[in-house]
Formats: sequence, C-alpha cells, structure tokens
Amino acid sequence: MTAVITVVAVLLILTVLLAGSSIRVLREYERGVVFRLGRLLQARGPGLVLLIPIVDRMVRVSLRTVTLNIPPQEVITRDNVPARVNAVTYFRVVDPNRSVVEVENFEQATSQIAQTTLRSILGKADLDTLLAERERLNADLQQVIDDQTEPWGIKVTTVEIKDVEIPGDMQRAIARQAEAERERRAKIINAEGEFQASGKLADAADVIARNPVTIQLRYLQTLLEMGGDRSTVVFPLPIDVLRPLLGAIDGSRSGPEDPDEARRKHDQASREAAALEQAREPARTELPTSRVVDDAAG
Repeated sequence: MTAVITVVAVLLILTVLLAGSSIRVLREYERGVVFRLGRLLQARGPGLVLLIPIVDRMVRVSLRTVTLNIPPQEVITRDNVPARVNAVTYFRVVDPNRSVVEVENFEQATSQIAQTTLRSILGKADLDTLLAERERLNADLQQVIDDQTEPWGIKVTTVEIKDVEIPGDMQRAIARQAEAERERRAKIINAEGEFQASGKLADAADVIARNPVTIQLRYLQTLLEMGGDRSTVVFPLPIDVLRPLLGAIDGSRSGPEDPDEARRKHDQASREAAALEQAREPARTELPTSRVVDDAAG
C-alpha cells in the first residue's frame, strides 16, 4: 500500500510539472516564437498558449518600442573638424519570427548598426550642416538603419542626434563668425535706415520749401515734446522775433569799423571816380578834332 501511494504521488507530481511546462500566458505586448522539434511554427499570443511538453520550445518576444542610447562617437566631418556625437534610436519588433531566427541578439545588432551608421553619415556632412540641419540628418540616419534592420523584422521609427561636442577653439571661431555676421547685418540695417530717412527728409524739405509756415509748426511741436518732461521748463518764442536778434549778433561779431580806415576808403573811391571821369573827357574832345582834320585834308 505504501508503494502504491508513493507511485501515485510521483505520478501526480510529474503531471503537475508537465502541465506547468505546457501552459504559457503571454501578455498583450508579447508574442511567443514556438519551435517544435527544432522547426519554426507560427508565432502565438497573446493569452493562454498550450505547448507539448518536451517537444515544444517557446521564446518570448516583446513588441514594445525599445529606446536605444547610442554611445558617444568620435566623428570627423567632411571639413576635417573633430566632433563627439551621441544619439538615441527608437525601434520595435514587427516580425517576431525573423527577430529570433535571422539574428542572434537583435538589440545588440541594432546598436552596432546604429553606431557605424552614425559615424558614416555624419562623416559625410560639414560642421555647419551638422549644427543647422539635424532634421535632415536624423531622417537619413533613420532610413539607413531601418533598411539594414528590416531583414531582422525590426522597424526603426526615430533617430535623434542629442548632442554635438566640438573643440573649444572651434567654438570660439564659431562665436567670432556669428558676431561678425551680426555686425554685418546691423550695418546693413543701419545703412538702409539712413537711406530711407534721407528720402523722407528730402520729401519734408520739399514740403517746407513750398510752405514755410510748416517750419513754425515743427518748432511748436518740438516745444510740446520738450515740455512733456516735468523737469524741463520751456518758454516759447516766435522765430520772427529771433531773426533781428540773430542779425544784430552777426553785426556785433564783425565789430565797429575804424574811422580812419573808412576815410581812406572814401578818399580812394573819390580818386578812382575822378580818374575815371578824366579818362572819359579826352575821348569826348578827340572825336570832333579828328573830324576837322579829315575835312581839311579832303
């Protein structure tokens, strides 16, 4: 009786073990790749999966998106500038069977492909392109990596360049270039502003020339703007009142004339007038005399 009980207990234990090894539960994001006596069967899951003990073997494969951090890579750009670049890759399994059969470890293989592709693609680009056109480079990286991992049942959805490290000397050179570019733009904008302002001033001058009263209006407007500040006291004064004052100031600057000098100038002017008058008298008397002589000769 003891031997029978022992045998029954052993059989029950073996049955439980076999049942446990033949039943699998897969989550919604998991698929099971089943091999029966070494031959590949259709992928199963999710839910309850029944296997034949000892005959079937199953490999779990997750279909969730995997975030793969690409280690920093030393890259030399096309214009011979060394740079240190790291990136991140997002991929997922779209064919569980091929991800298990075609490659030994698809995560490691995808990581190596991403590193080599990153060095090769960025090595063909200039530093300016690497800094300014990351979207295009990301698209190129995603396309190349996806083409190489497609036979493994892997779909690369996104590749993003996270950081670009360049030497300090190159950073200073880029800063000087950016500063010079900003100064050039500032000078061009300033020159364009001066050109437009000169045109407007010419138009204003034409308007003022046609109607001089506008300068008086401009004067009053300037006084109004200055009077807006409470710390400034403005006394309006008409421009017409200032004109005689300005003339008097100009006369005072020239100084009073010396009386002796004025007398000498008057005497010199009188002598010049007398000499001119004497020069004219002979010419008047010469003309009749010459006519008499001509008549006598005739």
